[in-house]
Amino acid sequence: MSKEYRKAFDPASTQTFTEESEVKLADSRDRSIYVYNDEIVLAVNVALATGRPLLVRGPSGCGKSTLARNVARTLGSRYYEHVISSRTQARDLLWQTDLLRRLQDAQAEKLAPDFTPYVLPGVLWWAFDRNSALAQLARSRTSDSSAGEPGHYVRGLRSVVLLDEIDKADPDIPNNLLVPLGSLTFFVEETGEEVRAPEPPLVFLTTNDERDLPPAFVRRCVELKIASPTLEQLLAVGKAHFEESSDSLLEEVARLFVGGEGGTNPPSTAEYLDTVRACISLDVKPGSPLFENLSRVTVWKHGRTPGSGAML
Repeated sequence: MSKEYRKAFDPASTQTFTEESEVKLADSRDRSIYVYNDEIVLAVNVALATGRPLLVRGPSGCGKSTLARNVARTLGSRYYEHVISSRTQARDLLWQTDLLRRLQDAQAEKLAPDFTPYVLPGVLWWAFDRNSALAQLARSRTSDSSAGEPGHYVRGLRSVVLLDEIDKADPDIPNNLLVPLGSLTFFVEETGEEVRAPEPPLVFLTTNDERDLPPAFVRRCVELKIASPTLEQLLAVGKAHFEESSDSLLEEVARLFVGGEGGTNPPSTAEYLDTVRACISLDVKPGSPLFENLSRVTVWKHGRTPGSGAML
């Protein structure tokens, strides 16, 4: 990596973690490995220096979410994540009020005099001020075992938070997050508490560009666009994940990706890793008829067609 400026974030070119620590991931892909380039490292450092959210653009499977997790591990930070859906509301990311449990308490004549026992911290509350979130969790009367701290790597003071697929949200949500993310504070109406971040969290926002984000919101972000990988980048990623694999296999599979038709839906890094993993697991050799059939399952889908450079 270049040493031309002072870096708060200075990872190895290939940042690998051999222990999974406390993290529990349902996805079978190895998320403890990330191959960095100078552009990615600069974007993370600018976000750290400015305290602005880092908006990461790129197609699905290019490593946007993986980047946030690896940065958190590299920095030794607390890590939180929330996957945005069309039903997500901005306040859900700050706090939630369990109105159903309040109704049940009212019916059972156990209703609390105020809303405090029914308020649960959201992911940004945990990222802003963990101590405050822990105190509110203790004040709540929830019996839900999943209502504990939603984070991983919780030893550090600084936090990294991922708001994944922000473009899936209603257009009002990014605008409603402008004040909390800009001022690093918000007011919990039900409890009368002001939550303030003692240190700016590093906020990652990812988008597949399926919907345009409000210009006012984008202006308040640092932006990183992850482009389709080159042959050299794919080989570096493949070697990092499959150290014992032959270079010829990694290269033959990589050429499918850089030689195919581009368009708006090029094959992704995740699909490259899936193809290599399948070849290794099933003992499929490049150049064989079975390799051609396997690539149609893993690469040439979604209406994609091989280009003249694809080695089939």
